[in-house]
Amino acid sequence: MTPQKINPKECPYYLNEFFTYQRIVKLKAERTLESYYIDLRLFLRYVKLTKGNIDPETPLNDVTISDVPIELVKNFTKLDVLNYLNYVATDRKNTAKTRHRKLASLKVFYKCLYRDLNLIPENPTKDVDYPKMHEHLPKFLTLDDSIKLLENMNTEDPFYLRDYCIITLFINCGMRLSELVGLNMQDVNLNERSMRLLGKGNKERIIHINDACADAIVQYLSEREPSEAEPNAIFLSNRGTRITNRRVQQIVDNALKDSNLDNQGYSTHKLRHTAATLMYQHGNVDTLILKEILGHKSISTTEIYTHIANDSVKNAMDASPLANIKNKKNPNNKK
Repeated sequence: MTPQKINPKECPYYLNEFFTYQRIVKLKAERTLESYYIDLRLFLRYVKLTKGNIDPETPLNDVTISDVPIELVKNFTKLDVLNYLNYVATDRKNTAKTRHRKLASLKVFYKCLYRDLNLIPENPTKDVDYPKMHEHLPKFLTLDDSIKLLENMNTEDPFYLRDYCIITLFINCGMRLSELVGLNMQDVNLNERSMRLLGKGNKERIIHINDACADAIVQYLSEREPSEAEPNAIFLSNRGTRITNRRVQQIVDNALKDSNLDNQGYSTHKLRHTAATLMYQHGNVDTLILKEILGHKSISTTEIYTHIANDSVKNAMDASPLANIKNKKNPNNKK
């Protein structure tokens, strides 16, 4: 889902109040609010079509939401919520993952209107269960592929040291794309080997910088040209502006291509998974410590890496050259 800028003029007053509360009190990132906006705009369009005085044959994208009265939202019941989830599942063919996200947005919205803003008498979403999803293990690079990725970057590229530093930080620190792009000079303390990251919800955390990261940062900063436009930004574009998310994604894509690791589903976020997996598998890192490094809100999110480790152990055992040697007297071994 591509976030979309919020236009307050297109929102009813209570939706704007919701965004203000999430932004000011909950310190939600703007991209998170933009994601809420897409989900809640669809919801309010649905409410207007099904509950409002409007032709039900009106194309959904033609439905405006600025005039949706709060009474329609207030009178929405748990059954209405379930009918809405059925609508996005059947009419819009949304996957369980997408429906999970849309319900999450709806729960945040109704909880805020009910508990925080006191605009409605009850929350119809509080007892609605999330759709069951199949658990997919995150994709990651192996240790050998990670080394290959670093060793095959184009050293002739004029921005090689910058790009090498970016890849090194990703696969060593497990940082998010937004955290890397937002890095400022004052966030890195090479003397204390520490780095301050600004994560989801504007929550700060301090992580350790290992030798590889420190060396990559020092080498890159030694050739980084000063910038009047962005004097504090660590990573700059060729125009001297703060590097963008899209440019970093292109750098990662190019590095993967140079190592013949492209077209395998890897991305910047997969490098975050790679860092976490390698720390857990090869560093004997406790999940609670890994949770702090990654900036996870819940330990259950971090525990996915224990499943990865268990799966890797299974694959290693199955790959043994003796895995198919069985007792000759086993009656199941028929010739």
